[in-house]
Amino acid sequence: MRTVELDDVREARKLLDGVVRVTPLEHSRVLAAGAGGAVHVKCENLQRTGSFKIRGAYVRIARLTDAERAGGVVAASAGNHAQGVALAARLLGARATVFMPVTAALPKIAATRNYGAEVRLAGTTVDEALTYARAFEAASGAVLVHPFDHPDVVAGQGTVGLEILEQCPDVRTVLVCTGGGGLVAGVGVAVKGLRPDVRVVAVQAERAAAYPASLAAGRPVALDRMATMADGIAVGRPGDLPFALVRDVVDEVVTVSEAAISRALLFCLERAKLVVEPAGAAAIAALLTEPDRWQPPVVAVVSGGNVDPVLLLRVIQHGMLAAGRYLSVRVLIGDRPGELAALLGLVAELGANVLDVEHSRTTSHLDLGEVEVALSVETRGEEHRTELLSALRSAGHRLALA
Repeated sequence: MRTVELDDVREARKLLDGVVRVTPLEHSRVLAAGAGGAVHVKCENLQRTGSFKIRGAYVRIARLTDAERAGGVVAASAGNHAQGVALAARLLGARATVFMPVTAALPKIAATRNYGAEVRLAGTTVDEALTYARAFEAASGAVLVHPFDHPDVVAGQGTVGLEILEQCPDVRTVLVCTGGGGLVAGVGVAVKGLRPDVRVVAVQAERAAAYPASLAAGRPVALDRMATMADGIAVGRPGDLPFALVRDVVDEVVTVSEAAISRALLFCLERAKLVVEPAGAAAIAALLTEPDRWQPPVVAVVSGGNVDPVLLLRVIQHGMLAAGRYLSVRVLIGDRPGELAALLGLVAELGANVLDVEHSRTTSHLDLGEVEVALSVETRGEEHRTELLSALRSAGHRLALA
């Protein structure tokens, strides 16, 4: 497989002219305050189809021969690459078949179909769906449009890097959400080709981080298992081409926790006014976790605006809990009239908003004359949460955090 160089990215940009949007670069005052210098967000969630994937997919399909396009294309994806391939195929007059995991979000499945692709649900992960796509390729003659492991795809994704350098000429650090590595490899090629002094950092979900072990081994190594809400970057094995490029043009790979991803998604909604799915918020998670680690000006690439509303609700709740904005606690009180009212009155005095109350007399660990009250309350942050717990203990209540 051939490699990817700066000129390949430049040629890809010519192909994409008039097809993709030059997405905005937004300054974040809040992130800048933590980083001690300018921080910008590259909003690929505002790209056509909601992610950067249209860039690589279009370049790949555009470079097929007429005969190859006539035979159709096939892809595997959890959603964003699926939509990119579907739209690119439609624009270029090719038939597209896309294999998606059975767990794929319903809005992503519907969007892919609306762009004109035939969707087939197979497997529970992107890697398993890719196995079905390869079998379809062999049986049908359709051309596989890999989500990250092809030079044309990497070159297309690399156009994000060219835009970053034009929009923020003094950039010093670029943080990129990373799964299989196509985006960070392409961005690294573009950025290092023009500004070798800029630090390029890949950010992975720690529960789906294939790159650290692979780089340590000197070859792509498959993970035994993955468990992350960031399905868009849940890739069990780096691509061969992206791995080789990441090894050469990426300065560092870092991982972020599930709680950090939740907080980042909540930050994007509340402070940046951006709808971003968990995978696309990984770079923001790295900034929030270690704000003073990165030399500014910093550019964080966010992507994936196709978040499932059900998942979004769950992640918001998870993010609020991680940020100290929710408190679930079991309180033991006396089984006497007025005790529950007094407890809720204390919570109200401290300015916490009660979301749910469950009152139980039948729990096995209760003493005679005790009841357990399970409280879910909304707090204003960690300090307020600590204040509330302290006040409950000072009032003589026995507590157990849920």
